[in-house]
Amino acid sequence: MSTYLVTGAAGFIGSVLAKKLVEMGHEVYTIDNLSTGFRENIPELVEFIEGNCQDKNIIEELNNVHFDAIFHLAGQSSGEISFDDPVYDLQTNTQSSLLLLDYALKTECKKVIYASTMSVYGEQPDEPIRETNRLIPKSFYAVGKIASEHYLRIYSEYGLHTTALRLFNVYGPGQNMKNLRQGMVSIFLAQAIDNRHIHVKGSSERYRDFVHIDDVVQAFLMANEDRRAGYNCYNVGTGVRHTVGNLIEKILAHLPFDVTVEYSGSTPGDQFGIYADIQKIRNEIGWSCHISFDEGLKRMTEWAIRAKELNHG
Repeated sequence: MSTYLVTGAAGFIGSVLAKKLVEMGHEVYTIDNLSTGFRENIPELVEFIEGNCQDKNIIEELNNVHFDAIFHLAGQSSGEISFDDPVYDLQTNTQSSLLLLDYALKTECKKVIYASTMSVYGEQPDEPIRETNRLIPKSFYAVGKIASEHYLRIYSEYGLHTTALRLFNVYGPGQNMKNLRQGMVSIFLAQAIDNRHIHVKGSSERYRDFVHIDDVVQAFLMANEDRRAGYNCYNVGTGVRHTVGNLIEKILAHLPFDVTVEYSGSTPGDQFGIYADIQKIRNEIGWSCHISFDEGLKRMTEWAIRAKELNHG
C-alpha cells in the first residue's frame, strides 16, 4: 500500500483518480477548497483537508506526511475565467505548485505529477501538435500552467521525478454540468438537456481533441509507475481532430429530443483549434486511449440524462 496526495479530489478528474487509488488499496489525502468541486465527490476513506493549495497554513496541515507521490490537479481550470481575476488564477495554479514541490522536497516525496493543459500551446498549425512545439499562451490560465511546468523542471534538478500531463479536452460522466464556462462537451450537453437549446460562442469550424476521463486517469496512473528520473512532459489526447460542428451533431444524435443551435459571440482566450500528437506518451510510458469519442459521448449523455431525471424526481 502506498500513500498519495491528490489535490482537487472534489473535482471532476481528481475525484475519479482518488477513487481509483482507494480501490487499488492505497491511502489517499486531498486538499480542496470546494470552489468548483463538490464534497460528495470526495471518495470515502480519503483524508480531506478543506482549503487552498496556495495557502502555506493549509499545506502545514499535512503534518509532514510522507507521500509516495503527489498528484496536483487542484486549481482554477478555465481560460475564460482566468480573465476575471488573473492574480487568483496565478495563485491557485502556480503558487500552489511551488508550495507542493517544496513540500515534496522537504518530506522526501520523490514524485510530483501535474495536471497541465493543451492551452499552453495557444494558436498552432492545423496538424497534430507535439510537446516540442513553441508555446504561445492566449490566457492567464495558460501562462500559469507554463510557469508551473518550469517549476517542475527546475525542482527535478534537486532529485524529484516530475511529470506534466498536458490534458486536452477531458470529458465524461461526473463532469460539472453546472459550470457553463469550463468543459466544451459538458457546456453544450448541459445546455441541450436543460434548455433544449445550445449557444455556441465562436465558429463551428473550431476543432478540439476530446479525451475520455477513464483514459486520462489511466495516464496519471501510468505516469506514476514510470521509474525514470528527471522531468517529463506529455500530451494526453486521442490524436483525433473533431470540429465544434461535428461535436454538436454527435450530441444531437445521442439525445431523445430536438434541440436548437445558435452560433454567436466569442470567448476570451479561446484557441481556434488544437489536437494532439501522442507518440511521445505512447513510446515512453506505453499509454494510449481506449475509448472512442462516439462511445464516450454516448456514455456521458446517458449519465447526464439519468442525473437530470434523478434531480427532478
